Amino acid sequence: MTSRRTVCLMGLGEVGATLAAGLAGFPDLVIKTYDPLFDDPNSKPSQTLHELPHLKAADCAVASVQDCDLVISAVTAARNLPAVESVLSGLQPEARFLDLNSVSPGAKCAVSELVTQAGGRYIEAVIMSPIAPQGIASPILIGGPHAEAFLPEGVALGFSGMRFCAGQLGAAAATKMCRSVIVKGAEALLSESLLAARHYGVETAVVDSLSVLFPRPDWAGHARYMISRTLLHGVRRAEEMEEAARTVADAGIEPHMSAATVLRQAWAPRFAAALENRELTAMLDAIRALAADTPIEKNSR
Repeated sequence: MTSRRTVCLMGLGEVGATLAAGLAGFPDLVIKTYDPLFDDPNSKPSQTLHELPHLKAADCAVASVQDCDLVISAVTAARNLPAVESVLSGLQPEARFLDLNSVSPGAKCAVSELVTQAGGRYIEAVIMSPIAPQGIASPILIGGPHAEAFLPEGVALGFSGMRFCAGQLGAAAATKMCRSVIVKGAEALLSESLLAARHYGVETAVVDSLSVLFPRPDWAGHARYMISRTLLHGVRRAEEMEEAARTVADAGIEPHMSAATVLRQAWAPRFAAALENRELTAMLDAIRALAADTPIEKNSR
């Protein structure tokens, strides 16, 4: 970077915190940030702010985007529209707005319209893998009329996995949402299947049979990882799957599977205490024990 510049990072959840850590390697980059959870000193965003001293907390959402030529939005699906609405009055003319949120093509287009009306340049973006393994270098698809011109800058900022998808809005989001139907759906299916299998004492046989259909070295470990994602991030994943269901419905397909995945993902986080069990069977037993004491589970059949 040849000159000092200011960038806004909206949201310090899992994705935002990871991006903030990745951007720390640019000493000439001023990173302003805002998260509504800053009001709670014990919240994850507040802890991240304390751990990353290069971040500059803004007093409010509008202040976070003022004087920024790039705004990176990394909030939850449910906060997608409210977040952009909260900063429009402070958006700098021709500022790029990189929308990394996991929402439907229609939602991306709605945000694009707001940003464009405010004088900004909207760039649709989606992260095509879990953020943790590769961090800021994770595979990211970008699209829209300003995306191709932004690509070299994005790569220079550390987004080395960023790729141009399409000039029209919605294609990148559709790719992400249709993928989510499979990935988040598989998490939900594994949870439901193996919890039932454990009741009958056949979970090992079920997992072994999966190795025949989908060969991998450690299916039990993989199943535990997939189920653990629902326990850790089910609330956020349920919100994303609501967007996936809208994407499917907008394609003229009844979103039966996506709608069911919303329910299972939303159900899971109340059993997060089961995560302390490192083995699949022990974790399944812990979930089942907790579920037996949960009226919501008993009434959900």
